[in-house]
Amino acid sequence: MKATIKTQGQQFTVTEGDILIVNRYKDTEAGATVEIKDVLAAGEGADFKVGAPLLDGASVSATVLENKRGKKVVVFKKKKRKGMERKRGHRQELSVIKIESIKA
Repeated sequence: MKATIKTQGQQFTVTEGDILIVNRYKDTEAGATVEIKDVLAAGEGADFKVGAPLLDGASVSATVLENKRGKKVVVFKKKKRKGMERKRGHRQELSVIKIESIKA
């Protein structure tokens, strides 16, 4: 069964067993279970249901495999002929999750 979920401002179409990299879930450790209740669509074939905007009673459970940090993104700003240069870096906090079950 497939489901389209919305988590942390992003939408994903997932099936059971998929592994996703999403923004970090606060206060979770590796092995924790996360319940995603924002399900936009679920099912396959004749059983396909679309919410308006969310499906009532549908949920997706996922397990956090690990919490990690993404690659460093360097932001460099410069103004010509002014002598202004600024260099900043950013690493996004990420969670790797595995979709365990889809309930629609």
